[in-house]
Amino acid sequence: MEKVCKYKNGTIAYGMEGNGPVVMLIHGFGEDASIWNNQVQYLQSNYTVITPFIPGTGKSTLLQSENDNPIEIKDYAIALHAIVEAENITSLVMLGHSLGGYITLAFAEIYPSLLKGFGLVHSTAFADSEEKKANRLKGIRIMQDYGAFAFIKTTIPNLFGANFKAAFPEKVDLLIAQANVFNTTACQQYYEAMRIRPDRTNVLKNAACPVLFNIGTEDIAAPINDVLQQSHLPACSYVNILENVGHMGMLEATNQVNEYFQEFLKAVYS
Repeated sequence: MEKVCKYKNGTIAYGMEGNGPVVMLIHGFGEDASIWNNQVQYLQSNYTVITPFIPGTGKSTLLQSENDNPIEIKDYAIALHAIVEAENITSLVMLGHSLGGYITLAFAEIYPSLLKGFGLVHSTAFADSEEKKANRLKGIRIMQDYGAFAFIKTTIPNLFGANFKAAFPEKVDLLIAQANVFNTTACQQYYEAMRIRPDRTNVLKNAACPVLFNIGTEDIAAPINDVLQQSHLPACSYVNILENVGHMGMLEATNQVNEYFQEFLKAVYS
């Protein structure tokens, strides 16, 4: 079911399927909520699965800066909290992919009492390195000159593991084709928010709930060595390593990811 809730002068769009305890799945950059379709289908028989379109994607209104302050990752987390309020949700699990993981960490920092658990799906609590910050600026300039699609279509193939790209080139091409609708201003906003985001390893250290880490051995965007350094920080961690998988485990290793998510949800909601 497609739904919309009000937020400030705009709206947040989201999908909502199933019944039971709530799990919210947050998509990443160059994606929309449909990236989770396989997980929604698998989990909806036991859980209420909410899949927001982050502000600026789909029918979710682009966030507007106030007093010329840049939009930060925490602003997306606060915006998604509007769904929690609209649906009268008192507790949930939040799992975020890549940029969605950064939003999940910010949500956990601001609203820790709402979370029964949260997870980083090919994501990291580390801030960008200086090299990566410089690359973000280059990406913003490319998007300014040529549009978001011209930039995204060159980055998407690098997100997949070698085996998957060779076996399923049509699925990579489909994801590229779907990126043609993304708003350039929104994508620039996301990239700047990622560039300036702070280190949030303290959120992991202070987590009062279980934390899931979903890691691909071939992930160049959230490298396994970086994420493993963080996995020991929470008091309770669930670590799932996907062999020969890049940054897109929900597409590359769908069955494994579905099972890992369900195991985590069973554990935190038991």
